[in-house]
This record gives sequence, structure tokens and C-alpha cells, in this order.
Amino acid sequence: MNRYSVMADVLAEHNELIPVLNRFGIRLGVGDRTILELCDEHTLNPDFILTVLNVYLDESYLPGASLPLFDAEAIADYFQHTVENYIHELVPNIGKHLNAFIAISGSENEELGILNDLFLKFRERMTEHLRNLALSDDDFPYELLHDLKNILIKHLSKEFNQNLIYAVIFSIHSFEKDLAAHNRLREKVLRPKLDELDPSGIRYLHHVISGEHAPHHNRHAHQLTNREEEILRLIVKGYLNKEIAVKLNISHNTVLTHRKNIISKTGIKTVSGLTFYAIRNGLISM
Repeated sequence: MNRYSVMADVLAEHNELIPVLNRFGIRLGVGDRTILELCDEHTLNPDFILTVLNVYLDESYLPGASLPLFDAEAIADYFQHTVENYIHELVPNIGKHLNAFIAISGSENEELGILNDLFLKFRERMTEHLRNLALSDDDFPYELLHDLKNILIKHLSKEFNQNLIYAVIFSIHSFEKDLAAHNRLREKVLRPKLDELDPSGIRYLHHVISGEHAPHHNRHAHQLTNREEEILRLIVKGYLNKEIAVKLNISHNTVLTHRKNIISKTGIKTVSGLTFYAIRNGLISM
């Protein structure tokens, strides 16, 4: 891809770039114009656009010599538009598909109610994180997003409409991919550019930095042992690790080991997600 590539051809091959271009003000209906022609039309720096698109598509891409060709203000604008896109479009898009699934599947269903609560917690924490961005290494609330998707894939009742579940999963997956690209841009474009700035320039970009890479998870499910089920029940009841150790007369390290095994086997890290799992598998009742 270069500045003379026809944008329609690029988007036809890489549909995932459409929301990225929207953040620059470029909408569908690009005709036969090249990347350079569209950049001239929207008063955009083609070197920066190409850098963003290449980093988005290629995990191994390094901007290198292109970094000096655009300024920090362009980066700040893009990151701010990305934050707004996440808050007002991508996160609500997950909610829209989830709400449609719940409405059709039965809004009174206990499983779906817990699933909806998990999404609401994710939306609240993600929105708070995005609205309070700073120069820090705070993670996005990935664990809630991961649990939401993991429950849909592994733990939801089989009788629910599979197409509707897929729509929710796909919307989550699209958001995860965008977050991963956002983090690559942060590491490969934003951080190197920060090194060029004086303190006042750094303060200018202070509000547009986001989180680190999403952690990798073990997605292989195994049956919990009796002891793990016992500890899981105490976890969802609100017991702390030390309290569990005392109650079961085992060491604190043993509790930690069992807890790691529970997370590994279920693929779920949050208490709300584990509560769903416990209810779904009859380990506790509401």
C-alpha cells in the first residue's frame, strides 16, 4: 500500500480499515480516488495515514523513516477521535447486539441477566478509562471483555440462537482487534514521537494515551476438581484468599494455586464472570 493506491481497492480487501478511516473524516463513497487524492481533499498528511493503516494491518510493521514526516498534533487528533469512536460507537455496538440477543432469547432469563450485568460493568469501566486517559500503563478492562466473550463461547446454554450469539462475539472480536492495533500505534508511533517532544508537548498529548497489550489467556476448558469447586463457591460469596485458607484449613499459597487453576480451566478472571459460571453449572443458586 502506498499513496497512489486506490482507496476503494484497499477497503475492499481490508474492510476492518473502514472505521479507522472514519476517524480521519473519510467516509465510504471514496470513488476511484487514491490515498493521496483523499488526503489532499481532507487536508490530511498522507505519510501519517499510511503509517496508521500499515501499523493496523501488519503487526511487524515499523514506521521508521516515516515518523519525522508528520507532527504530534496529527497523532493527538487521531487518538482523540479513536477514544470518541470507542465510547460512542464500538462499545455501544457490542451492547446493541447483546441487547438484541437478550430481547429475542428471553429478557427474564437468569443467565442472560448476569451476562448483561457483566457487559454493563465492562462498559462503565471502559468508558471511565477512556475518559480519564493519562500517561500511564493502566490496562484496559480486558478481563471483563474476555469473560464476556468466553462465556458466550464456552458456558452459555446451547439452545440459544447461535447466529445472534455470533453477532455479539463478532462485535467483541472486532473491538479486541481494534484495541490491539491501537496499542501497536501507541508503542510504535506515539511513544517514539513523545521522545522528540519537550515537556509542554508531552502535556499536550497527555490525555490521549491508552493501555497496554491485552494479555493472552488459556482457553482450554477442563473439569474443576471438588476442591476447586469448593473454593470457587467461596470466591463468589466474597471470601478473600486468606479467609478461604483459614476456613478450609489450607495454606494461603494452596488457595492461590487452586485459584490459578480455576482461572485456567474456566478462562474467567473476574468474580462476576465466575459467578455466572458457578450458577450456570449448578455450583451455587441465586
